[in-house]
Amino acid sequence: MNHTVSVIVRFVALLLLGIAGVAPGVGQEVILDFVPAKTSVKFTLGDTIHTVHGEFALKHGGIRFNPGTGVIAGEVVVDASSGRTGNGMRDRKMHKEILESATYPEIIFRPDRVDGKVSPQGKSTVQVHGTFSIHGADHEVTIPLEVEMAQDRWSSTGHFVVPYQQWGLKNPSTFILRVSESVEIDVQASGLTPAVPASPAGSGSR
Repeated sequence: MNHTVSVIVRFVALLLLGIAGVAPGVGQEVILDFVPAKTSVKFTLGDTIHTVHGEFALKHGGIRFNPGTGVIAGEVVVDASSGRTGNGMRDRKMHKEILESATYPEIIFRPDRVDGKVSPQGKSTVQVHGTFSIHGADHEVTIPLEVEMAQDRWSSTGHFVVPYQQWGLKNPSTFILRVSESVEIDVQASGLTPAVPASPAGSGSR
């Protein structure tokens, strides 16, 4: 009887180890490399006459994320000087008087926490908290994202609002033209998920 119980226990243990071994992405860190050509950062600013649409270009982005713990680090860097609305005079005013992109050439988002679970395969909806750096100042933001993971690639979409005037940027309104005090941001990003390099044997904290 004892021998039978021992065999059953060993069988169950081996089965559990096997399941743990094949469970995809559980407890493993994931690298999310952004592909600038497949990433868009669009903005919308309402005014009393019509709505202004524009876009920024991504410089680079890289994030390391552990789906099991929610630990996340890295940064997404946007080229502030690339902002375009299709109107040369308006764009020059935006860069010279609002963004001052010659002095502050980058807009950076650094995530520090993920609320919600990211599935290793398929779509997930999460909230990503982090620091949004613009015009030389840091601001806390939480961005809702829909993320889709595949074996070697990923994509995401998100929408959030930047209260630029509250954050200290100049409002370009005139006595004739009044614009909103906040700007809406829509992000569509995609990239690759390269294998995480193995730690050297014997490495660790000292």
